[in-house]
Amino acid sequence: MQKYIGEIMLIIIAIIWGSGFVSTAISLEYYTPYQILAGRFVIGAVILSILFYKKLKKVDKSIIIKGTLLGIILYLGFALQTVGLQYTTPSKNAFLTSVNVVIVPFIGFFFYKRKIDMFELIGAILAVIGIAVLSLKLSSEINVGDMLTICCAICFAFHIFYTSKFVKNEDPVALTIVQMIVAAIVGCTVILFRGESSFSLETEGMFNLLYLGVFSTTIAFLMQTVAQKYLSETKAAIILSTESFWGMAFSIIILSEVMTFKMIIGATLILCAIIISETKFGFLKKKSIEEVI
Repeated sequence: MQKYIGEIMLIIIAIIWGSGFVSTAISLEYYTPYQILAGRFVIGAVILSILFYKKLKKVDKSIIIKGTLLGIILYLGFALQTVGLQYTTPSKNAFLTSVNVVIVPFIGFFFYKRKIDMFELIGAILAVIGIAVLSLKLSSEINVGDMLTICCAICFAFHIFYTSKFVKNEDPVALTIVQMIVAAIVGCTVILFRGESSFSLETEGMFNLLYLGVFSTTIAFLMQTVAQKYLSETKAAIILSTESFWGMAFSIIILSEVMTFKMIIGATLILCAIIISETKFGFLKKKSIEEVI
């Protein structure tokens, strides 16, 4: 039961992140990318610290070290993605970021000698192909933006992997709070260093930044940390990769984007990736046994 609850939570996160593309686009009209990063993490840190202040008593040296590592990796991933977007196309940025799905199982294999689950690996590869069909425009050029985005994908892969690893022995809420505080400190330090300390107070900009801070950051990362306590890191990465599918869905619903055959193929491949990873074709084995009987 906990496993299914974890999967549902990750699907909700992917939906939230998919809807967050609209808020990010609007926020960028009022704030710099670094101000948005600092703002969303500060909001997350404040809300979590207020709501779960009793959890702060559980924060020990182990949680501080692990939360600090996750916070730095998280901020670095978002920063690389943001800077990379300035030099490459949004579609290629989204696709290259999603490559973290394939990287995750290899982190366990190379660093911790873990066996690679072939069904999860096939699912991960299918998910990346689906996202490529969904978002990538044909272009063989690789520029500095693409390289930065690939580094961003590596950061997110390590974040997903270490979240699964750390949350097995630590309180997920306390771990999320420390992670968010560290990311907020790094974010504020960066904008002060860059001289971007003046914030716009216009309602539309603040509303969308608040949405990113509350939903795309606070709720999403808290749910992710809790959910990964019950799922493998590769399966978590595959489910979270549906963010691109939900981004497409919200574009069709909110922005009246026309659904194309390419979108249908991409969405189908992502769905197949989840089915393969989740079932490992167990339903086929069950059917064959019933036929024999």
